Amino acid sequence: MTTAAIIGAGDVGGAAAHALATRDAVHRILLVDAAGSIAEGKALDIQQSGAITGFHTRLRGTRDLSRAAGCDVYVVADPAGPGGSPPAGQDDVAGMTWLARIAGRAPIVFAGPGHAPQMLVASRDAGVDRSRLIGSAPEALAAAVRAIVALEAGCAPGEVMTTVLGAPPDGFVVPWSDASIGGTALEQMLSTVQLARVEARVRRLWPPQPYALGLAAAVVAEGAIRSARRAFSVFALLDGEFGARNRVGAIPVLLSATGIVHRRVPALAARERTRLQTVLGS
Repeated sequence: MTTAAIIGAGDVGGAAAHALATRDAVHRILLVDAAGSIAEGKALDIQQSGAITGFHTRLRGTRDLSRAAGCDVYVVADPAGPGGSPPAGQDDVAGMTWLARIAGRAPIVFAGPGHAPQMLVASRDAGVDRSRLIGSAPEALAAAVRAIVALEAGCAPGEVMTTVLGAPPDGFVVPWSDASIGGTALEQMLSTVQLARVEARVRRLWPPQPYALGLAAAVVAEGAIRSARRAFSVFALLDGEFGARNRVGAIPVLLSATGIVHRRVPALAARERTRLQTVLGS
């Protein structure tokens, strides 16, 4: 029986729990938040919707993080309520160390667009293997980029193959030279004017909003649990890619039940590589 623990029952955490449940990606979801009554109510609400949408995932809400020990995947999301305190394991060394202890060897997915510092704390101070630390927000951005390209090209988003690289807050680089539409190089399908129009829109897409972030976290968590045979655009601690080390950056990866198993470094044009190295400060 597979179990996912979502740390934080805010908008992003609730969206992630709902997406995981409706996809029947896991058998059980534990929603953890310092505001235990909100976590319990949100879990119950999602559970009752299963009678309408037809999913069978069981959900429980709690304020006790220790109940999440031994889960198959962990999603660090946002706290419930305006001005709420971050749940244990999200914002400090002691909390992240505690989360690392109960997580064992399971991957930890960071759902927020600003979770890079927490990923660094988990690796540097809590001793979590960098392969287990995955930031899912770039997957939401990559999906939005594919949708915009599809609108410009007049095709289905599923035909567009591209990813995003880089890191906030400085910016992202879309490797257009490595992208394709229906198997044909994207730069052959879109004119210079169209590509410029797409790039202008892409710059306004960050950060994604809570529902998109929650869905991206669910997709990435499911991909890890099921060892999906496709690449995901995620934040990872770079280890020499693009000349950067010990820096969180977006990169396409393959996932398994233990986290990142392979990093795909796309072929970049000279201008793209220069811009990316500038963004990463390498």
